[in-house]
Amino acid sequence: MNQPSQTVRLTTAQAIIRYLAAQYIRIEGVEQRICGGGFGIFGHGNVTCLGEALYDHRDALPLYRGQNEQAMGFAAAAYAKYHLRRRFMFCTASAGPGTANLMTSAALAHANRLPVLMLCGDTFLTRLPDPVLQQLEHFGNPAMGLNDGFKAVSRYWDRITHPAQIIQSLPAALATMLDPADCGPAFVALPQDVQGWAYDYPTKLFEKHVHRVRRITPDAAEVADAADLLRGAARPVIIAGGGVQYSGAVAELTDFAQTHNIPVIETIAGRANLLDTHPLNIGPVGVTGSDSANWAAERADVILSVGSRLQDFTTGSWTAFAQDAQLISLNAARHDAGKHLSLPVVGDAKRGLQALGAALDGYKAPTNWTRAAQAERGKWQAYVTDNIRPGNRPNSYAQAIGVVNGLCGPRDRVVAAAGGLPAEVTANWRTLDVGTVDVEFGFSCMGYEIAGGWGARIAQAEAEPDAETIVFTGDGSYLLMNSDIYSSVLTGKKLIALILDNGGFAVINKLQNNTGNESFNNLIADCPTVPAPFAIDFESHARAMGANAETVQNPGELAEAFKRAQSADKTSVIVMKVDAYEGWTTEGHTWWEVGTPQISTRPKVRAAHLEVESARARQRKGV
Repeated sequence: MNQPSQTVRLTTAQAIIRYLAAQYIRIEGVEQRICGGGFGIFGHGNVTCLGEALYDHRDALPLYRGQNEQAMGFAAAAYAKYHLRRRFMFCTASAGPGTANLMTSAALAHANRLPVLMLCGDTFLTRLPDPVLQQLEHFGNPAMGLNDGFKAVSRYWDRITHPAQIIQSLPAALATMLDPADCGPAFVALPQDVQGWAYDYPTKLFEKHVHRVRRITPDAAEVADAADLLRGAARPVIIAGGGVQYSGAVAELTDFAQTHNIPVIETIAGRANLLDTHPLNIGPVGVTGSDSANWAAERADVILSVGSRLQDFTTGSWTAFAQDAQLISLNAARHDAGKHLSLPVVGDAKRGLQALGAALDGYKAPTNWTRAAQAERGKWQAYVTDNIRPGNRPNSYAQAIGVVNGLCGPRDRVVAAAGGLPAEVTANWRTLDVGTVDVEFGFSCMGYEIAGGWGARIAQAEAEPDAETIVFTGDGSYLLMNSDIYSSVLTGKKLIALILDNGGFAVINKLQNNTGNESFNNLIADCPTVPAPFAIDFESHARAMGANAETVQNPGELAEAFKRAQSADKTSVIVMKVDAYEGWTTEGHTWWEVGTPQISTRPKVRAAHLEVESARARQRKGV
């Protein structure tokens, strides 16, 4: 005779939070809550019900008060990236503009395949008080609202229309966020009335549950086909992407490369797979890469891509490889494994490399090929050494990167994002330890730097409290989003932030000039609507938010300021002006496809268009 199941009466909001608090994951033998807490800004759409539930779990699920919802999403993404997608944070925002502010960070998490849970207020399910404050009305579709816009930037989307629904919805959201192939943000819309409705939930829903991240074993036939192709390679190369780290496959990648003597080139997301000193590390590849990696990519006859979605900055808009080069793509996501008619190996990177290594028993790449790639790497290292040298030209990003790289600890985490700094960090940073570089270029999102640094620091402080979190940001990104300097001070999560001021959006000005256009509306000095440009006092601004702050004039002063920041017990901001025109890394780039005018009255624009188009002959046409 069946016994009646036990139940507990809770509101929808209370049940959601109690469920999250009961979910665990085992990482390297240690059980931890899979949700590290959340970031929240309360409003009428989430304070009364979800806020009430969160208060009762404030110790188990600490809630960090954000200053801007978009920044909260960036911080949550950086937290998940630090934890290699095995832990996540939630973000809660009120109905209307609070939730709308999360759209950009949801897109960032979606593009980067990162788990972020969004618990967002919604209008009333009953519609009795409609139209309510901050509600968007669609005259022919009353069921459609702002939150429906998140369907385009979520891997999982649901609107809770009855309290019982979360019994199915929450496990489905977690399963999505933990799936190696489908990982990404989950969005749960919470109508304000439904949040407070009560239901008799089965107590089993709230029992402790320990999750595992699924490892997909590749199909044996796909492994055999890939091994046959690699065995015949005279000039093989491995592209190591961010998926190598997410699957915990750095040791397997290293062993595979060493056993088979195959050069390794890294994507932006995979920038810290191999240490700088590893003899098979040939450097970063692509538009923001190195001459050495691009040399190897251009000459390779077989390319094994591991854990990369092969974005255009990796592939040089598909000009970085020879037309007849053959691609093998090992990836947990079928969508990524089959790109550009690659020979797909759908599966986990760790298991895939192990299986492929066994199938390749006895194969080694020709010594002359590997030695030639290493010789090119030596040339690139010499270029970087000179490129980061103080005094070689006006103050530059590369010089600042070199100073910090020389002084930081091996486990210090470096965070950078959109603008010129991703290229400069990717090209010039010398990796000191595995998994210590976070260059956000999946969505190339300005404003990620400081917010992402804060989220990374929350994660790092849990696991490596003695390591530093170092943020590189330009003046443009700083002005876009800087309030989490205040957050870091408030929460005691120390950052070292370098603001490298080049007077505007200098990297886009560079692109503007390189395509024959005149400087216009990017550098502050070139804005026709600005009658009298003036310099921002970034030091005073950061100091006003509670941080230590100082301005330095050159890389030598930067070194001393960085040492002071290392010894400080709270967030420090260091400001240095860099040159907008002469400070760039000029080597290491591949072609990148951008739209240029086919006709123009300006000779320089016409000439630039022809130059851009001249490289198109090298572009792979999907094969």
